[in-house]
Amino acid sequence: MAIIYNSNKKIFTLHTAHTTYQMQVDSLGYLLHLYYGDKINGFMDYLLTYADHGFSGNPYAAGMNRTYSLDVLPQEYPSLGTGDYRNIALNVKSCKGVESADLLFKSYEIRNGKYQLQGLPAVWAAESEAQTLEIVLADENAKVEVHLLYGVLEENDVITRSVQIKNIGTEQITIEKAAAACLDFVQGDFDVLRFYGKHAMERSLERTPLGHGTTSFGSRRGTSSHQYNPAVILAEKGTTEVAGSCYGMLFVYSGNFSCEAEKDQFNQTRLLLGLNDELFSYPLAGGETFTVPEVILSYSAKGLSVLSQQYHNCIRNHLCRSKYAHVSRPVLINSWEAAYFDFTGDTIVDLAKEAASLGIDMVVMDDGWFGKRNDDNSSLGDWKVNEKKLQGSLADLINRVHDQGVKFGIWIEPEMVNEDSDLYRTHPDWAIQIPGKKPVRSRNQLVLDFSRKEVRDCIFDQICNVLDQGKIDYVKWDMNRSMSDVYAGNLSYDYVIGIYDFLDRLCSRYPDLLLEGCSGGGGRFDAGMLYYSPQIWCSDNTDAINRTRIQYGTSFFYPVSAMGAHVSAVPNHQTGRVTSFHTRGVTAMAGTFGYELNPALLSDEEKQQIREQVLTYKKYEMLINEGTYWRLSDPFKDEIAAWMWVSEEQTRALVGVVRLMAEANQATVYVRLHGLKPDAIYLEEQSGKQYFGAALMHAGIPLPPFIREYEAYQFSFTELKETGNKNNM
Repeated sequence: MAIIYNSNKKIFTLHTAHTTYQMQVDSLGYLLHLYYGDKINGFMDYLLTYADHGFSGNPYAAGMNRTYSLDVLPQEYPSLGTGDYRNIALNVKSCKGVESADLLFKSYEIRNGKYQLQGLPAVWAAESEAQTLEIVLADENAKVEVHLLYGVLEENDVITRSVQIKNIGTEQITIEKAAAACLDFVQGDFDVLRFYGKHAMERSLERTPLGHGTTSFGSRRGTSSHQYNPAVILAEKGTTEVAGSCYGMLFVYSGNFSCEAEKDQFNQTRLLLGLNDELFSYPLAGGETFTVPEVILSYSAKGLSVLSQQYHNCIRNHLCRSKYAHVSRPVLINSWEAAYFDFTGDTIVDLAKEAASLGIDMVVMDDGWFGKRNDDNSSLGDWKVNEKKLQGSLADLINRVHDQGVKFGIWIEPEMVNEDSDLYRTHPDWAIQIPGKKPVRSRNQLVLDFSRKEVRDCIFDQICNVLDQGKIDYVKWDMNRSMSDVYAGNLSYDYVIGIYDFLDRLCSRYPDLLLEGCSGGGGRFDAGMLYYSPQIWCSDNTDAINRTRIQYGTSFFYPVSAMGAHVSAVPNHQTGRVTSFHTRGVTAMAGTFGYELNPALLSDEEKQQIREQVLTYKKYEMLINEGTYWRLSDPFKDEIAAWMWVSEEQTRALVGVVRLMAEANQATVYVRLHGLKPDAIYLEEQSGKQYFGAALMHAGIPLPPFIREYEAYQFSFTELKETGNKNNM
């Protein structure tokens, strides 16, 4: 069994294939954290030590025992008001303004299957694949019950955590802070790995030593944000891609979040991830329950790559619900960088003709097809087809595109409204704004209040009227500003719940639709959105060199199959950089492949390169999307960006390499591979050379001398069952 309770010692043990998580209800009724790490047998309560620490208070129930203090003991769900002066997971305020919750063990339940969260995305599993532990803590004086939910996916080395907070009284209480999970370590010297960025340069890895005090980051923008991703890794000093211990936390949520990593006065470490307590104050009436979104925990004793692979497998197999999670997806071309707002129906049909001739599967009509929208200053909220611009109905355009032998996709931005729109003129109160104050504009647009059902219903009906006009195969859902003008403490949470409600209805009504998330590129690239959309536009920055860094950082938690990545025109529209078609193709193949350019402006040679790229991608697509992913370099430090995929049977491998710098008389660069069979012999398809797996992993392969800047290479390896003279290798 994955979950075991020892009634004599009151210890809960959660086992996965390679890890153990353990906690204990102590003699006073507090739930203490004992251990999380490599799989072990026995009980770890011996790790707890007790001493009289000055200025660390003692619960009244401890009597005269000055050695017992929650200020130094590791806890599962620390709260305010217990004498623990470290960062807390929970703060609840009574109707009289008292902030305190002294949580004691009340009950537990172990059941087969994975718990579900009403209205929230969460990891799912068959009943035979998971177990659930529910522990109830309560403060009878504050009239609060806290249900700690643990989902154990044994074979995936994943433990999920969520929290349900119940008001068991009759008077209103207010939740002021609520984390989803806490990890307390009594020992260890750690680095914090977080993923920061900005629009068009998301998820850059930053690794910093955890010193005394708190390292914190998060989002107050209403989305998970370009600036910080809702994910964190705590790695022991010296941990590399292939060695060392590391812990991951990934928030399955698309709104405001907070992560706090703290080293205390006794060199203990506490890691918290959950809802951001800024702009958050959630009222809870008597009998009501509030659910904190889920965190996915995972641990690796074999370095960062294995930790990433555990998250990739979990997301692909137990989070994404789309029918496209494990099947071939269309190679698409998007009209945005090809035409921006300046297009007609003929423009889209011409793009479809070009796409068909190049082997591209689908054309996506981006922004500008609705209302009177010829720039980004009007018509958001008016989801009615501009038939004058399209030279006919949307149904006619879809049929014309399909007649070219390609699929049809469309762009929408349902959460937004322009003041210059019929919707805003009719319902100005539907935009989020502080009463009596003019709203903050961004991109000359406002955010619709999706916490309100009538707003969601109106937009949903409009979008369905569009989607019902023909066979639309794909929708790109965009969101191009952050939330401001937060008028109430419940708004940011209820807004995201409203988004999930809309997405759930959309996916249920159109189960064959391929949905791609987007928020100015990667501003809402999170596990919550991946529950509904199997892929997210990774970044508005399509520059091949910048993309190696963006996709590198993204890969620490998210699989390649989730990363929207396209070949775009040069000079690149974001950086002005010029790279070869081949380099752009190699980089974009480390994601869901497509194009952002106007084929009519390309030479015959460039068009032929597109045909070859599409064939290459389709040849390796399932290896790319389903294979084990390894990072082979750090593009923030190394002169190359390199990565690879290995098939489950370790019989095939594909390696991508991009040179990031060129210098005269440059030394030879060697790329060491991972994940192969040491004793197997592999044929490199292009060169025809044969290599032992051990040689490729320990010594690597040399890159050829470069001819020009930003060169890229692909190496494809296949295991040979029969070979010639091994002595000649």
